[in-house]
Amino acid sequence: MQRFGTLSFGHYGPLGGGRTLTAGDSMRQAIDLAQGMDDLGVNGTYFRVHHFARQQSSPMPLLAAIAARTERIEVGTGVIDMRYENPLYLAEEAAALDLISDGRLALGVSRGSPETVVRGYEAFGYTGSEDPRGADIAREHFEKFLRAVEGEGLAERDSSSPFGGGTGAQRVEPHSPGLRSRIWWGAGNSESAAWAGHVGVNLMSSTLLTEASGEPFDELQAQQIETFRTAWHEAGHPGEPRVSVSRSIFPITTAEDQMYFGGRQDGDQIGVIDGMRSTFGKTYAAAPDVLVGQLLEDAAIRSADTLMLTIPSQLGVEFNLRIIDSFATHVAPALGWVSTRA
Repeated sequence: MQRFGTLSFGHYGPLGGGRTLTAGDSMRQAIDLAQGMDDLGVNGTYFRVHHFARQQSSPMPLLAAIAARTERIEVGTGVIDMRYENPLYLAEEAAALDLISDGRLALGVSRGSPETVVRGYEAFGYTGSEDPRGADIAREHFEKFLRAVEGEGLAERDSSSPFGGGTGAQRVEPHSPGLRSRIWWGAGNSESAAWAGHVGVNLMSSTLLTEASGEPFDELQAQQIETFRTAWHEAGHPGEPRVSVSRSIFPITTAEDQMYFGGRQDGDQIGVIDGMRSTFGKTYAAAPDVLVGQLLEDAAIRSADTLMLTIPSQLGVEFNLRIIDSFATHVAPALGWVSTRA
């Protein structure tokens, strides 16, 4: 692990005790937190995307605002649900954001996670799926998105246009030449990881795998990563791809930390999600020295270059920044972390 960042679900709504976190509060706090993380030298800030829910659903404005307020931190998603996306419009937005941020975008996309509504992507106008979870729509959209990012001409020029005319196929604009190398696929199983390696995009793997073989979660995930890298090299792609994993990790250094996270240490869990038997990763919550020992034993963290910490964004900027600072100070260096301020 050379890099770490945060993965926020961006929840907002009632907090209890008569308090409410509004959507605007959530986004403004995310910007402030990212700025504080950038000052600490944290490598990235990433956001889950969920439609029809009180969570982040339109990440581009938020990421652009963060990019404008920071200098080094990577801005990204983990992940955008491609079932809901116009692939050419997403390519335009992603290129614009990549240019604004000077190449600091890490755009994670995938089929998406289970929804709060039934086939919500159909309400967005994307119908005709033959898959009960819309995976065929997601792959179709992604393939067209990737062609657009690569600069392929996708619409015939109008020779009689008063705005330039000409002949031949026109690419979407703007175009960011390095963006292709900053696209990630969120894989939930080894099959999708192998597909991502074959296509030649980076890999995001979360705290949930839609596989359950009885093996420990970290070992199952490490196997997924190895499958991805093997497919990458067999496809003949140059260089080394990036790989991220996410974890719930809480260094306990104060009484307040103990109140929130003490007793949260648990093991892997097996359950059914989206109709598939799945393995859920455990939560790590302990004193920093204990965490170091535990995380060094995590096979997937050892294999990945980037670790994403899931954060309780509803607890506010000050609390989350202290948790992140504790991890950066007492845990991350022992795992191989390199600060952007180094």
